[in-house]
Amino acid sequence: MFRAIRLTILIGLLVFVAAGAYLSRARSTDWDASLWIAIHPINGDSSEATARYIEALSNESFAAIEAFMSREAGHYELPLSEPVRVELYDDVAEAPPRLDRDGSALSRAFWSLRLRYWAWHAGSDGGRPPPDIRMFVLYHDPALTSSVPHSLGLQKGLLGVVYAYADPEMTASNNIVIAHEFLHTVGASDKYDAGDDRPSYPDGFAEPEQQPLYPQERTEVMAGRRMVSEQVWEMPASLKDVVIGEKTATEINWIRPQ
Repeated sequence: MFRAIRLTILIGLLVFVAAGAYLSRARSTDWDASLWIAIHPINGDSSEATARYIEALSNESFAAIEAFMSREAGHYELPLSEPVRVELYDDVAEAPPRLDRDGSALSRAFWSLRLRYWAWHAGSDGGRPPPDIRMFVLYHDPALTSSVPHSLGLQKGLLGVVYAYADPEMTASNNIVIAHEFLHTVGASDKYDAGDDRPSYPDGFAEPEQQPLYPQERTEVMAGRRMVSEQVWEMPASLKDVVIGEKTATEINWIRPQ
């Protein structure tokens, strides 16, 4: 009898958690109110230079993300002038669990659970209202680290893990990555070839109907790069050069079925 009661309680808790996650995901794409995004910095290399960079961060450091989302929302006539609010939260000392990209499906599922538990624990803010989405940004001194792992955004859990550089000259490019991973959390898919990062045609092109097709002047946010020529693609300088294409707008519920 005790075992049956315990099993019933466990099933009830799982149903409750699943329902809560579903409702949170649904709310994140109804666009009836601004989504509140929390940025949690992490010193990814424990260096003094990275610590100084994090200390200098403010809400203004991420204002370009808000401006980008507002501009693109206007393009799609979204009845919401401020789709997102981005705020700097407390830094986090502990790094998130790393994904073994060569691991089994079971190990990936277990990693996802560990990451969500870690985010829930690390994101406790002692009285501050919980945000809709948490982005954990691991900063690295480019003098010490020439390349960083791939960033990620999870719709299940509404969280992102971004690997960025602790250099004021790279703040604009960091914001592109944060915006990209944020859009993953609300349902957007990648629009580039995973093998070489080449933007996919047509969804990964900002202007797929342009003639001549090259060079593309702007970048589709989920492609992350613009095509300069048929064989050359490059990252944009800032979110001023980035757009949300129609496929991405449909995925995040900015374009709705008639």
